[in-house]
Amino acid sequence: MPLFNQKVSPGLSIADDTDILHFLNPDNSDKYVDARTALKNSDIYSIVFQLSADLVNGKLKADAPRAQGILNNPTQTSNAHAFWQSMFAQLLLGGECFAYRWRNQNGTDMTWEYLRPSQVTPFLLEDGSGLIYNITFDEPEVGVMQAVPQSDLIHIRLLSQNGGKTGVSPLSALASELQIKDKSNKLTLSALGRSIIAPGILSIKHGGLLSDKDKASRSRKFMKQTSDSKNGPIVLDDLEEYTPLEVKSNVAQLLNQVNWTGAQIAKVYGVSDSIINGQGDQQSSIQMMGNAYVKSLSRYAQAITGELNNKLNANITLDLRSAIDPLGDEYASTIANLQKNGTLGANQAVWLLQQANYLPDDLPEKEQPKVQVQPVQMVPSDDKQSTKGGDNGDQD
Repeated sequence: MPLFNQKVSPGLSIADDTDILHFLNPDNSDKYVDARTALKNSDIYSIVFQLSADLVNGKLKADAPRAQGILNNPTQTSNAHAFWQSMFAQLLLGGECFAYRWRNQNGTDMTWEYLRPSQVTPFLLEDGSGLIYNITFDEPEVGVMQAVPQSDLIHIRLLSQNGGKTGVSPLSALASELQIKDKSNKLTLSALGRSIIAPGILSIKHGGLLSDKDKASRSRKFMKQTSDSKNGPIVLDDLEEYTPLEVKSNVAQLLNQVNWTGAQIAKVYGVSDSIINGQGDQQSSIQMMGNAYVKSLSRYAQAITGELNNKLNANITLDLRSAIDPLGDEYASTIANLQKNGTLGANQAVWLLQQANYLPDDLPEKEQPKVQVQPVQMVPSDDKQSTKGGDNGDQD
């Protein structure tokens, strides 16, 4: 085959069309928000941390022992909690996350390696039958792997614009908000740096003309007088007048003028702004906000389990009960209500609570209440008394 007929790329590029527009218009700097820069925003950090922590606090359950084993211990470089939280945090920041599956000759997963999005380049096969990836590993001994089949890669996506091949970062919807927040922070710092803070104004009356040095000296003496009197009443003569300054709300208004950006960030991630210490909806109860938060977590959970079910060929679920009810009190209250309504028996309720580790398995049997028997005093009946009275009448 001639050299000029050889194919350079193993597949078709699936880059977004907006990348070309951004290349032709480099001034459009609000197109992409770097994840490292976004995490410097306190609201984004708070939401990403809480969502990823609650997702990892849930339990990934598989109906196959091998799949459950790799889910419980996916990597050798860190613990399972840190690995999954890193995966979920990258999913929330970039809209997709990657992990390479190191497998043995039998195809059994040995360990997974977390991959940054910059390490992975996806391609579509020319016949459209699947995806392949070019992966750049940090290890020099591994180097670059080309045309890696999609079965060797865990690729979790959120919202997609190309049929689920790649994910869209939620940060792309926050470009304007983050720019406004950054400009506001700079304006606030500039205003605070140029502001003049003084406890009051000491005026010299009756045509007194003092130099700047004399004014500064009189100010220090006045402060020393206030300190020596131990914050007692201030004594002035007719040539001076002291006016305390009132605290203005201009700086406070400047600090609060873009609080709406926190609500915008929460809206993008589908949660209430109350989880980032905002006011939230004052009309909503705690239970209503909890139900809404559970729905938000379940949206992300379906994206996670959908990919894992496909790659591990197992029925995998993400139980969020331990994340939203860590102590199990709400679950126990629900079981108690079901027992009270007659839906569950006492033995069934205890079994369910033991399965949820709310009650120990070696719980002793319930003691039967002791019935105290009260002594009964025999009272003669009226019939016997009447009979006895009748007999005495006959004897008379």
